Amino acid sequence: MRRTLERLEQFAIDVILERRYGNRAAAMRAILYVLSLLYAVIVKLRVNLYHCGFFARRSVGCLVLSVGNLTVGGTGKTPVVEMLARHLQKRGRHVAILSRGYKSKQLPLLRRLQKIFSVGQRPPRVVSDGNSVLLDAARAGDEPHMLAQNLPGVIVLSDRNRVKAAVYALERWGVDTLLLDDGMQYLPLYYRYDIVLIDSQTPFSNGFLLPRGLLREPKYQLKRADLLILTKCQQDTDYSALISEIRRFNKHAPILLASHRPMHLEDIYTGEKFPLSQLSGKRIGAISGIARPESFEDFLKKEGAELIAARRYADHHRYSKNEVMMFVKRCHQLRIKYIITTEKDAVRFPPLRLADRLVPILFLRVEIKIHDAAAFEQILDEILGQKPVQLNGRSLTQPTFPHHSLPEG
Repeated sequence: MRRTLERLEQFAIDVILERRYGNRAAAMRAILYVLSLLYAVIVKLRVNLYHCGFFARRSVGCLVLSVGNLTVGGTGKTPVVEMLARHLQKRGRHVAILSRGYKSKQLPLLRRLQKIFSVGQRPPRVVSDGNSVLLDAARAGDEPHMLAQNLPGVIVLSDRNRVKAAVYALERWGVDTLLLDDGMQYLPLYYRYDIVLIDSQTPFSNGFLLPRGLLREPKYQLKRADLLILTKCQQDTDYSALISEIRRFNKHAPILLASHRPMHLEDIYTGEKFPLSQLSGKRIGAISGIARPESFEDFLKKEGAELIAARRYADHHRYSKNEVMMFVKRCHQLRIKYIITTEKDAVRFPPLRLADRLVPILFLRVEIKIHDAAAFEQILDEILGQKPVQLNGRSLTQPTFPHHSLPEG
């Protein structure tokens, strides 16, 4: 059933992005376009209902930074959340990350029934208590588990109800800063600073809303952003046209450019690290279940690797041992030196015996680099209320954020 759903999901994405041709695909795109018009009405209505107070919003009394985007997947939210958590830790903040745990494994049916009929709220899933990683990727979700592994000292919670998770983090650990992962569309948590990411390579997908495109909200909702970060930027590329388009919808928020900086390769099972130069001239295989596998595979080629075999799965695919072993055996037959995957995929790989590791499986460790580091530090100073200065004609000093109420849609 899971594989069937993934195949349908991938087929739908291919239709949306016009990778499928013919009358059937064209008819489906027409139907999806009509549905996207209905979706646009629902999105606008929802934002306005929060704006007018029909839906309740909750302030939890501490600094809340939301990291999100307009599109579905692929902008690099997790590395940005990790970078922010590290910077905040260095400044002495006690940080908790709140995630919804997308595609995490559900509880068994009996436990879910107990949860429904139990008295009082059940606590959120504690992925990390700051000292230990307590849940695997299946139970926590890929991104929360990865963040928990990479951020000792940071609390990581997973729950759809992130107001509940926020209150839990405050009461149990006394945190003073909350990072809301994938939070742009999560409106119940009030008084927060909205950081919106835009993929510089495919900023607004095909320009259509779901389900005809990959936009979760219309572009004019960029006006809710307090800070905009263009991700996957190249140092020698001019982004003035994209910035001008963004300024049509948001004239006040600072805009920063950022790159995904590959750091090294790391063996999934042994933890051994290799420099990126290890790829040069090597026959490799690539396996991934991410939103945009093309950019990952293109990077490997740019590093001088000879990509012999590639296997793509749907985003957040959870690998079975049989799937991995089939690809390993194929790569072994093709005399491939390494199998490369992403860090996000690595947490979903099953354990393999030493005898089954016919080809080493390495993941690519990536971090975010802000091009204008000084401007980023100044923005952090203002958010934390340390240096109340003007930036781009406005002050960001805590606790006054410009979007205490949502703008009307």
